[in-house]
Amino acid sequence: MKTEDEWQHCLTPEQYDILRKKGTEAPFTGKLLHNKEKGKYICAACGMELFSSEAKFDSGTGWPSFFDANKENIATKRDLNHGMIRTEVLCKHCSSHLGHVFEDGPNPTGLRYCINSASLDFRK
Repeated sequence: MKTEDEWQHCLTPEQYDILRKKGTEAPFTGKLLHNKEKGKYICAACGMELFSSEAKFDSGTGWPSFFDANKENIATKRDLNHGMIRTEVLCKHCSSHLGHVFEDGPNPTGLRYCINSASLDFRK
């Protein structure tokens, strides 16, 4: 595990705010929102494989959305911040904040993993 100083030096300011401070990017601004290429979405902090392009869909919410995840590499946690009850999604390996998961997604899971582009890298 890295110290917060180490994280701050290896991540961009936006990535640090989102991944380590639980921030969020403005909707419809993320670099991966409209990505249609086939491949894997990995944690921008540690490189763990989190999502497949096969599970990506256009939710219309302004953030990359997935109906399924690599559950071996993600963790979830109840989030009561900002006066809402949500489920936070974290990278299981480095504990970085990725976004939130909601139960309003498409079949077959009914889930919508709403993930910040800045928390992800993409590999073809």
